[in-house]
Amino acid sequence: MTFDFDRAFDAPRVLLAPMEDVSDAVFRRLCRDRGADLCVTEFINVEGLLRGCRNAKKKLALAADDQPTAIQIYGSDPARLAEAAAVAEAAGPAFVDVNCGCWVPKIARRGAGAGWLRDPAKMIAMAAQVVASVGLPVTVKTRIGYGPESEMPIVDLARRLEDVGVRALTIHCRTAKMGHSGAADWSWAQKAQAVVSIPVIVNGDVCTAYDARRAIEETGCKGVMIGRAAIEHPWVLGEARAYLERGVEPALVGWRARLALCREHLDAMIEERGEHRAVRAMRRYYPGYLKGLPGASAMRHRLYRADTLEAARALFDEHGAQLEARERDGVLVELVA
Repeated sequence: MTFDFDRAFDAPRVLLAPMEDVSDAVFRRLCRDRGADLCVTEFINVEGLLRGCRNAKKKLALAADDQPTAIQIYGSDPARLAEAAAVAEAAGPAFVDVNCGCWVPKIARRGAGAGWLRDPAKMIAMAAQVVASVGLPVTVKTRIGYGPESEMPIVDLARRLEDVGVRALTIHCRTAKMGHSGAADWSWAQKAQAVVSIPVIVNGDVCTAYDARRAIEETGCKGVMIGRAAIEHPWVLGEARAYLERGVEPALVGWRARLALCREHLDAMIEERGEHRAVRAMRRYYPGYLKGLPGASAMRHRLYRADTLEAARALFDEHGAQLEARERDGVLVELVA
C-alpha cells in the first residue's frame, strides 16, 4: 500500500527516532507492534551506501511488513546526498529523511549531520538538490542551532526548507553543542510550526505519553518523535498514541509482558545478528525491560554474564518461576512506574 504523506499528519503522529545500532529492523518491528505510527531507520552514511558497503545495504533493506518506515541518510556532499536519496527511494520507504541534526563530533565536524547548521545557506541548497533528485517526499531532521554562540536559526530555516520543497521537519529542541544535556526547549518547535504549513515534529525530552500530549498542546506541532525513552520502554510509543488519540492513560506493564519482550527481542535479534552478537547487544535493553520487577538488579547482572541463548532463556524461566511463586503465595508483585 502506498504511503499517503499528504494525509499522514491529519492527526498527531508518534514516530520512532533514528538511532544508530538501535532502530534496526528488529527494533522497528517491536515498536510498531506496540503502537508506533511511523519508524525511521538507523542513519545511513551516503558514502558507504554508494560504495555498496554491506552494513549500509543492510540498513537500507525494508521487509514487506516494515512499513511505514522512512530511510534516513547523512553526509556532507550535496551531490552524494542526492545520489544516495535516489538509491534509498528504490528501496521503497515511506519517505527519505536527511540527517542535519547528529551532534556527534566525528560527524558534525566533517560537515554532516548538525554540521550543516554552521552554514544555513548551504543546508538549504543541499535540501533543494535532494528534493529534486527523488519523487518521494523528502524530510529533514535537525536541531534548533549549532551552538549558543549564535542566534538559533531554526525558524528561518523552517521557512526556507519549506520553500525548496521539504515536506516535513523534525526538530530536536536542543543545540548541537548541547548533545543530550540540558533541557529541550520546545518553544522553538512552536515558533517554527507557526511560520510553515508543513508538519513540524517535536523531538527531545518526549519520554512519556504525558510528555507527548504536552508537547503537542504547547507547540501545535503535528507529531512527536521518541528516541532514547523507547530503548528502555518501547511501550511508550503506543502509550503516547493512545493518550493522544483517545485520552487513554498508560498503565503499568506487568512482569509477564516484560519477560515476554526480553524473549521476543532476543530471539529476533539472534535471527538477525547471530547468537554471539545478539546476546551481548541485548544487554543495553535489559535495564528498561526489567524495570520495576522484584530482583531486577540481580537479574540484570546475571544476564550481563550470560553468553548464550540457552543461558539467557534459563534466567528468564527462573525469574518468571520466582515471580509466579510470589503470586501463588499471595505476595503482590509490585512494579514501579
